[in-house]
Amino acid sequence: MGITRDSLHKRRATGGKPKAWRKKRKYELGRPPANTKLCSGNQPLVRPVRCRGGNMKFRALRLDTGNFAWPSESVTKKARVLDVVYNASNNELVRTQTLVKNSIIQIDATPFTQHYLQHYGVLIGRKAKGVEEVEEAKKSGNVTRKLAKRAADRKLEQNLEDQFGTGRLYACISSRPGQCGRLSGYILEGKELEHYAKKMQKKKGKAGQ
Repeated sequence: MGITRDSLHKRRATGGKPKAWRKKRKYELGRPPANTKLCSGNQPLVRPVRCRGGNMKFRALRLDTGNFAWPSESVTKKARVLDVVYNASNNELVRTQTLVKNSIIQIDATPFTQHYLQHYGVLIGRKAKGVEEVEEAKKSGNVTRKLAKRAADRKLEQNLEDQFGTGRLYACISSRPGQCGRLSGYILEGKELEHYAKKMQKKKGKAGQ
């Protein structure tokens, strides 16, 4: 028996079983799940799959980096994926470090810290003690005024600033790595960040009992 995506084998709403009036069709086939894994030491692995009509899908089997957007700053950076921390559908996907759409992951904050420093002239994520002062490059008066004007209007949530302090940011995967072969997503902010923070805290509480 192959994997099929048809509805001929399903029962009616009344519970009756419809008679099979035709065989399976090629266009109804399904394939095994990709189960894209987070790779740390191994190289990323993406396999091309030929589909109906000669179209191609790209089956990512191992990935370690992706493109992540910071919505409130309207900027996207390539960042390293560090960990899979939450999945609403199945805890096994967290345990096995499987990358699927809508998984909550932790990514490296460095590219976004560098962008913030370059755009606003403000270094975020620096802890109060034990961090040496960074030598500032000489800037022209025009650049200094431009950065000061930008910095005057900047807003950064406390939750997000705390994450920058740890060097890790929570992000949500918005692409389907097993279909397009890429990892894309966005940094969690606002109500969505609060929601998932509560969920993860609740999960930690259950694990501790």
